[in-house]
Amino acid sequence: MVLPAASEQHDGVHGDLHDGYSADQIRAAERPLLDAGVPLMDRAAAGLAEEVGRELAALGRRSGRVLVLAGSGSNGGDALLAAAILLARGSAVVVARLGRRVHGRGLRAAERAGARLLPLDASAGSIAAEAAAADIVLDGILGTGARGGLRGPARHVVGRILESGRATRIVAVDLPSGIDPDDGAAYPPLLRADVTVTFGAVKAGLLAEGGRRAAGRIRLVDIGLGPALEGVKPLRRRT
Repeated sequence: MVLPAASEQHDGVHGDLHDGYSADQIRAAERPLLDAGVPLMDRAAAGLAEEVGRELAALGRRSGRVLVLAGSGSNGGDALLAAAILLARGSAVVVARLGRRVHGRGLRAAERAGARLLPLDASAGSIAAEAAAADIVLDGILGTGARGGLRGPARHVVGRILESGRATRIVAVDLPSGIDPDDGAAYPPLLRADVTVTFGAVKAGLLAEGGRRAAGRIRLVDIGLGPALEGVKPLRRRT
């Protein structure tokens, strides 16, 4: 099914949503801030939690049931830290760990806040059942450091979720898993998002055809990269 072109909303970050930057450009912008101890992940998680709250409000709810699909990278950490915030606001959160490891601080925060962790060997079918019961699924499996599509258990889980055909709302963390951050190539199976919450700057792949079809609406959260991206030529501009 071909989705309509992504619509955008802007949260005050430097630049605009017509500028798409490569993963390397964004990492270079992040590096001096990380070296200075700026809590970029916490900023991203707070913005993500706000966006999930908006999606729940659109469903007529102040809180709800959220399934976090957490991969090994920073996207999984963003999702887990956001989960802790959502739990504090009354949502029920289930976490499926789909990477060889997950972000330690994020996992501890989610656990302390009351998240229910599925067993590491949870079947694809059981995770798909959790997705069907959720109001929101957070796709935090793959991030800007990944190339190619989903592999291993994550691939099976997403396949089962797609097979179920249930209309759970999908929120992608930074970009949909299986979308190349630079050229937007799509590697199925992937969860096409209702909303993609991207951090710091729009990833160039979200402005390419494959990315736009998979991203849904794009929300851009300001984490403070504007000054570092001043004068940097975007990899892609949306026309």
